[in-house]
Amino acid sequence: MSQDLYDLLGVARDADADTIKKAYRRLARQLHPDVNPDPETQERFKEVSRAYEVLSDPQKRAAYDRGGDPFGGGAGGFGQGAGFSFTDIMDAFFGGQPGAGGGGGRGPRPRVRRGQDALIRIEVSLADAAFGVTRELKVDTAVLCGTCEGSGAAPGSRPVPCETCRGAGEVAHVQRSFLGEIRTLRPCAACRGFGSIIPDPCRECSGDGRVRSRRTLTVKIPAGVDTGTRVQLAEQGEVGPGGGPAGDLYVEIHVAEHEVFTRQGNDLHCTVTVPMTAAALGTTLALPTLEADVVADGEEPEQGELETGFELEVRPGTQSGTQQVLRGRGVPGLRGGRGDLVVTIAVETPSRLDPRQEELLRELAAIRGEEQPTGNVRPGSRSVFGRLRDAFNAH
Repeated sequence: MSQDLYDLLGVARDADADTIKKAYRRLARQLHPDVNPDPETQERFKEVSRAYEVLSDPQKRAAYDRGGDPFGGGAGGFGQGAGFSFTDIMDAFFGGQPGAGGGGGRGPRPRVRRGQDALIRIEVSLADAAFGVTRELKVDTAVLCGTCEGSGAAPGSRPVPCETCRGAGEVAHVQRSFLGEIRTLRPCAACRGFGSIIPDPCRECSGDGRVRSRRTLTVKIPAGVDTGTRVQLAEQGEVGPGGGPAGDLYVEIHVAEHEVFTRQGNDLHCTVTVPMTAAALGTTLALPTLEADVVADGEEPEQGELETGFELEVRPGTQSGTQQVLRGRGVPGLRGGRGDLVVTIAVETPSRLDPRQEELLRELAAIRGEEQPTGNVRPGSRSVFGRLRDAFNAH
């Protein structure tokens, strides 16, 4: 091998072991025969693998840096006589740590692991979402086994080392191929990779260290939440296997529809229908606020003053579709402030008139000169082509 080993891996001569390992993994994924069967690529893969064999071994690397022959004169067959193991090649694909513990070294799986996060969905009213509420929830999650305290072993017993893997949690499998010996590490089937066996499992949890139980939690929903908002309760989710730390519990909010108000962001919208005469003459209407729902439930809002109603002034001559914006009467924001209340006026035209009402309306139409209205037809905007035509005709 005439090319510099460091150049083969694309690393500096002072590169640390971790940098060399990452460089080899990257090249092995690109050049492995299973990925690229080209003969030239296979030859380069052999060279890269031999380079990594030297640079990943502190003694061979030191000998190479001093100018010696790290292969001990064995310039012959690849994988023959040099005693090279292909564990590192496989680890490049499956994420192992070459060289640790005699060649494989992932180690046994821990029995104690963090639990999964849990999700629960609840529905709240628009008023509760706006002003906040405290709720009690019943959740069904995995909790610590009270009999074995999470160990998984029956009282008075404990796990023992696995005789098959001798506590390593994995066993070696050697295969021969045209590249030489390929040595892989697989989880031990006897202990399922834990490195130990529980000879007498706890009868309550069957050796898992946790059981399922229903419990009651109190969650405080802040003011300003909306549909899709999630409230996090730290370490209130599933207890982990082996009595590991619990995950988090997320409470997802769904806001129910309101019979009067609709929400758009932090603004509230509602529509008020008034008769034609009230729109023409003007009037004052009493409208409820969202706080009125909180009072009806017997709870006090967490933010703002309690205002259960207000008066809306409909000015004389109000047209249907007119909007009035009432500042600061909407939904409080999660980060402060408060939205607006947008009231849309809908003018109702009577569809049925008795003879006297019809007589009065005809008299009013005569007084206003509206017996035969022509309508107020506004000219539509000209098209782009029409404007271009006029521009050419002007010249």
